Amino acid sequence: MNSSFAVEQTRRAFLGKTSQGLGAVALASLMQDVQASTGVLKSLPLPQKAKRVIWLTMAGGPSHLETFDPKPKLAEMDGKPMPESFTKGQQLAQLQGKPLNCFGPQHKFAKFGKNQIEICELFPQIGSVIDDICLIRSMTTDAINHDPAHMFMNTGSQIAGRPSMGSWITYGLGTEAEDLPGFVVLTSLGKGGQNQPIAARQWSSGFLPSKYQGVQLRAKGDPVLYLTNPGGVSRDGQGADVAAINTLNQRRNALVDDPEIATRIAQYEMAFQMQASVPALMDVSSEGAKTLELYGCQPGDGSFASNCLLARRLAERGTRFIQLYHKDWDHHGGVKDGVALKAQEIDRACMALITDLKQRGMLDDTLIVWAGEFGRTPMSQGGSGRDHHNKAMSVWLAGAGIQGGIVHGATDDLGYAAVEKITTVHDLHATMLHQLGIQHDAFTFKFQGLDARLSGVEGAKVIKDILA
Repeated sequence: MNSSFAVEQTRRAFLGKTSQGLGAVALASLMQDVQASTGVLKSLPLPQKAKRVIWLTMAGGPSHLETFDPKPKLAEMDGKPMPESFTKGQQLAQLQGKPLNCFGPQHKFAKFGKNQIEICELFPQIGSVIDDICLIRSMTTDAINHDPAHMFMNTGSQIAGRPSMGSWITYGLGTEAEDLPGFVVLTSLGKGGQNQPIAARQWSSGFLPSKYQGVQLRAKGDPVLYLTNPGGVSRDGQGADVAAINTLNQRRNALVDDPEIATRIAQYEMAFQMQASVPALMDVSSEGAKTLELYGCQPGDGSFASNCLLARRLAERGTRFIQLYHKDWDHHGGVKDGVALKAQEIDRACMALITDLKQRGMLDDTLIVWAGEFGRTPMSQGGSGRDHHNKAMSVWLAGAGIQGGIVHGATDDLGYAAVEKITTVHDLHATMLHQLGIQHDAFTFKFQGLDARLSGVEGAKVIKDILA
């Protein structure tokens, strides 16, 4: 007998031998238990208002001044120098050392809902469901450039290598989906054509086990590469191969107890199951004309609207965290036409997602978050656009115990900085976890000798004012 092999024999290995004759059927059953796990939190310390999250990411940094934060004083000062009292000594991305002139809002605002909340008139469909929405006008962030700002919004840190929020949540709560990933990402590109890359590290599991990493589904064409079997390979034959490979991996894992081998086993089985479940997910033919009309999409068109419909279908099937990226919000120039185009692409779809979930009784336990990675400056850039800005941005939430029809916080008269009920990204993460039944400051993972957590260590607080 090989001496190294003998050394590796353990009580676990001995017990493992008793299960190696179960065969492919038992193995598949075992893997199913692995996938539909309950997560590491066996009991929740808080009441669970949200069972799942749909996070709508407006990639590029939408201007709060042309979307959800009306500023009549800024309109009055259009073209005049920005008061130095606002900007002196402040961090500016690409306007440093340049003349700073006020740039008034490029679209009018209108009042919607019972409380007559003002939002840009370009978003009448969102306005029609404003009574279900909590609008936060006082959000701030730490980062001022795209990639680190996405990283900060997704992981709570500007440093790559930290787990994304979807990974944290599936690690804590597991997933109810047995044949789909617990964390799914969908991307869409608007007609403006600014196809800034969104790196896969934005949905990485970081230092958490890699089985919690987000899985990107392509909204157009084959949703997953190599989804179909090559010629001459049957599903039964492939299933036998997967079972054999996993049996070998199980034997090795029984010896060395490596979490990455356990991940490999689960991912082989998940990939095999997705070959059947993903085509069924993407086939929206059963939805009916009324649903497609509600969202304003056509099957397989790869639009943000189609992704919103897929998000609802994923939510129904037990996926825990669904993140949609809609690109093309980076309006350094042409912000007037750019936001108008974005509004056409997202307005109806956002309304439809809220309406659809509400009709199905799912809005009560589904948390929707709409956010970019930062806001835009009230000063002009090149006369027709706005620069990156981290001192003020607008986000909104709906569902899962969030008060609807309210506005939280405010920016100053020119929309330069949040001044009332200032809210941070860490606060937003803490609030999301709270609604999921998780105590944010106790939800940790030991990494490099420290208790790391999504909500950071800078004193994040749950935004209790917005909770029903």
